[in-house]
Amino acid sequence: MTGLAVTDRSTGAATAALAATLGLAAVAWVVALRQMGGMDMGYATDLGTATSFAAAWIPMMAAMMLPGAVPVTVLRARSDGRAAQFVASYLAVWAAVGIAVYVVYAPHSALLAGAVTVAAGLYELSPLKRRCRQRCRDDIRSGLALGVHCVGASVGLMAMFVALGVMSVAWMAVVAVVVLAQKLLPPRSSIDVPLALAIVVLGLIVAT
Repeated sequence: MTGLAVTDRSTGAATAALAATLGLAAVAWVVALRQMGGMDMGYATDLGTATSFAAAWIPMMAAMMLPGAVPVTVLRARSDGRAAQFVASYLAVWAAVGIAVYVVYAPHSALLAGAVTVAAGLYELSPLKRRCRQRCRDDIRSGLALGVHCVGASVGLMAMFVALGVMSVAWMAVVAVVVLAQKLLPPRSSIDVPLALAIVVLGLIVAT
């Protein structure tokens, strides 16, 4: 009976974690879209004050990154039931990335946006990308560890997003879909290489 009770509790915790994470992601999409409204100016986007940027960036990251973190969050919930702390520390890493973006970002030219996009495409083929992508799929030690590995896995795509239009809903949706697919699906050269080449070609087109 004790074993059954433990199993029931872990199953209940996993179900609750699944529902809560997806629910939070859905709410974050709504909030992000409201905060981003009217801010997109492509390469010339101005981030505004730190407060206004944070109000958009944090829900944006929750919307884009939480769906792909669902499998590991559920595993963590089954393991010790501390899914809330796990998700909070995971999002804290992406909030820290936002600080870095705010510090280094400035409105820029199409040439720079294109160069960053080309670099992002090349990064997709790097060994570091592959290692981080694998760890981002299965590391449940802590939300901080997962966040660091997921930043490593997605840094190229996020740099491309920031360069092309950090407040663009269209680019946000595109990058979110790619990030989600890469978190849920194992690496496959038949998909990953054409995607990387497409990003490089996009960068060359933007730069010219």
